[in-house]
Amino acid sequence: MKKNVLVLSLCTAMIAAAFTTPAHADEAALLQRIEKLAAELEAMKAELAANKQKTENVAKTQQQLSTTVAENTAAISTAAAKSDASASAVAMAQTGSVSGPQTVISSYGEINYTRPRQANNQAQTDVARAVIGLTHRFDEKTKMVAEFEWEHAVTSKDDQGESEVEQLYVEHEIREGLSAKAGLFLMPVGLLNSNHEPTAYYGVHRNFVETAIIPSTWREAGFGLTGTHDNGLTWDLGLTTGFDINKWDGTSTDGSQSPLGSIHQEGQLAKSRDLSMHAAVNWRGVPGLLVGASVFTGKAGHGTTDGVANDSRVTLWDMHARYNLGKLDLSALYTRGTMTGVTALNQTLVGQITPVPSSFYGWYVQSAYQVWKTDRYSLTPFVRYERFNTAQSYTDMPQGLGLTPAVDQKVSTFGANFRIGEGVVLKADYQKFQQDSSLDRYNLGVGYAF
Repeated sequence: MKKNVLVLSLCTAMIAAAFTTPAHADEAALLQRIEKLAAELEAMKAELAANKQKTENVAKTQQQLSTTVAENTAAISTAAAKSDASASAVAMAQTGSVSGPQTVISSYGEINYTRPRQANNQAQTDVARAVIGLTHRFDEKTKMVAEFEWEHAVTSKDDQGESEVEQLYVEHEIREGLSAKAGLFLMPVGLLNSNHEPTAYYGVHRNFVETAIIPSTWREAGFGLTGTHDNGLTWDLGLTTGFDINKWDGTSTDGSQSPLGSIHQEGQLAKSRDLSMHAAVNWRGVPGLLVGASVFTGKAGHGTTDGVANDSRVTLWDMHARYNLGKLDLSALYTRGTMTGVTALNQTLVGQITPVPSSFYGWYVQSAYQVWKTDRYSLTPFVRYERFNTAQSYTDMPQGLGLTPAVDQKVSTFGANFRIGEGVVLKADYQKFQQDSSLDRYNLGVGYAF
């Protein structure tokens, strides 16, 4: 650019010199010199225009290059960010760790329709439950878990609905494979109690054995330890509240429907003079196989003034197994419970409809097979047979006051689960009651979980 300016200056000087030539110079020679200078000037102007175009082209190229570099840099940065996010998500899924506080909302619920085969006029629809869950992770080792449940749609003194805290506890990882928790949490018994969302089990209603013998969504307040090992073994130990035998109502049928369900405390001003202990172990060392057992025991009298069953003890244990072999899903469970030290209490209940049993038990076997599956839908028919007795035996009573054990209940359930994606399930089944065919019923249901 400086060179062009110099040339232009020189040209200007030459023209000036030409016009300052002495008057005696030949006019023709002067004109010839002017034309020559004019030609040189035009050449210089052309050169300047060419240089200017080159300069503009270079600037334009530089601008385009800068834009391309910026766009590519942004794209690379975005891809890198996505890659980092994916890597973080994978790492979090694999390790369960987070870099900071994190809150997750969950929920599950179900609506059921039941139609007795004989008494069609007793068909009913029920919003069985709606649950909102909240989990907040303070850091990679400490979290809070809460679940709030509403049952039967409406809660008031004149309605059958309930509103309750299903879980509320804090858990802390002491070290890898070992964690502790404190608060209100589900008991690690059976197959259903800890995994009771409608998408987790077959059939419209939860099975009878894990409802009547093992109370469904049974939880206690206290402390617990959980250990996990690389060989597939997990275990649970805990010290918690227990049952309250003083809640037994001989005038109600609640005890005959579920002995322990009628005297559980659910963390509601729970009597805690007598605490209970539980232990559970599960093994998943073979792909698709789960084998486990649990036991719960504790006194239930709580030293109540004038109580006649202060030495009573409740014990419940179970063994369970589940095997997922491709499309086939097999499961089985056996459970048995006892209540000791209740003879004196039963003597005060003479003539009432529901005395306190000394033993109760139940078992079931279940088979399901996925007959159809796409990327969005799946259909899984199942069959279940269960046998249970909520009053298998009573403690010895004085002569003439003997109590007659109940008969075993036998129920067969045939049905299917139709899943939509991973979070929604439609259910239909038929239940056959061997002891009383008037109870036979058709069931329809819809449930979700996320």
